[in-house]
Amino acid sequence: IPHISHGDGIYLIDVEGKKYIDWTSQAICSNLGHSLPQSIIESTTHQMQTLPFLYSGLGIPEVRTRFNQLMNEILPGDLCAAVFPSSGAEANEAGIMMARRYTGRHKVMSWYRSYHGATAGAASTTGDFRRWYGREQNSGFIKAFSPFPLFWQVGGDTEEERVQMSLNMLEEQILNEGPETIASIVMESIVGAGGCLIMPPGYMQGVRAICDKYGILMHLDEIMVGFGRTGKLFGFQHYEGVMPDIVSMAKGISAASVPMSMTACSKHILDHFEDSPLGWGSTYQAHAVAMACSYESVKYLIQNNIVDKVKKMAPAFKDNMARLAASHPSIKQYRAIGLFGCFDVHEVDGSNPKLQHKALPDAFLKYKKAYAKNGLIGLHRYPHIHVAPPLIINQEELHDGFDRHDHALYTLDEALGHDRIDLPLPVTA
Repeated sequence: IPHISHGDGIYLIDVEGKKYIDWTSQAICSNLGHSLPQSIIESTTHQMQTLPFLYSGLGIPEVRTRFNQLMNEILPGDLCAAVFPSSGAEANEAGIMMARRYTGRHKVMSWYRSYHGATAGAASTTGDFRRWYGREQNSGFIKAFSPFPLFWQVGGDTEEERVQMSLNMLEEQILNEGPETIASIVMESIVGAGGCLIMPPGYMQGVRAICDKYGILMHLDEIMVGFGRTGKLFGFQHYEGVMPDIVSMAKGISAASVPMSMTACSKHILDHFEDSPLGWGSTYQAHAVAMACSYESVKYLIQNNIVDKVKKMAPAFKDNMARLAASHPSIKQYRAIGLFGCFDVHEVDGSNPKLQHKALPDAFLKYKKAYAKNGLIGLHRYPHIHVAPPLIINQEELHDGFDRHDHALYTLDEALGHDRIDLPLPVTA
């Protein structure tokens, strides 16, 4: 692991002067790179000088009013900013408590291929292996299969049939759990750590309809993909007609420069807590300095059309993902949306080369060294390889990053025993 001394745009520089492209925006969060706009720095500094802290139960700093208003203006539908914790896990905790208090129900349903944080409720909502370690005893958390099981395929000859089968399976489980016992369904609008999983057409609309049918709240986790990562301000906006009841967000809200998150909900839910206490609290909730930083970060995102720039860069991003997938036999498939993508790695026989809870095989250790040697730094979640550069990246930097990644993947191909693919050279006039 390199010792980093400073950052510059999309780059991180170690103490020896080696320059790395931040190829996953750290944990898919440093969306504005590592040279913050002066407006963010000045606003944050000014807040520290004038009012560094005010406990949210004793007063409202002026910046909170401004930021609350800004968020209410950009949130779709009747979603309203509700609470401002410090981390994504806390935002999910607040959403879980909100759903339970509003509905009077206890159970929370979520998917196996998911991650929602490391605190008690968020970790119990998590579906991947990280929930195994001390979270299984928390009551009321139930798991369901999404349309993307890891070791088998949903039945059906067409995508439409597979979507309907997935929805039938979900409703069957709800009926067996007891619909009147389920407070919410929590899911990532686009699954992040689980591999950039984009829900197939009709699925999210079907989940929304099931929630409405049984009075279950739809809680969407936008922590990784919110604030422009996918070419829309929020990931759920890719699913026409889908409006969640509760949304949790973090990471991009402050471009990760300070800890900050937010939980939003529909107005009728927020109105419910005018005379019925939510029961959630945190010392650093709506921290004045974090809100000043986040206000300027979101404002910069909007004023500089960052989301539109991501949308325009998306075709080049996808083309490069396709290029690398075609060039490397170790890559089974890829998915991409906006500036968020993921490769799936497989063995020569097509099997999964790495379960996430197992120690790293030698092939991936060799690949990690090649990745760093080629000047890339990023988050590794094998058998998935994520690509998510800062949203400020330009075309030249994007192609450079993929070229570096291309070189590193040859090491993985060889280490896993795949034969090299020699693509024909392009024909020139």
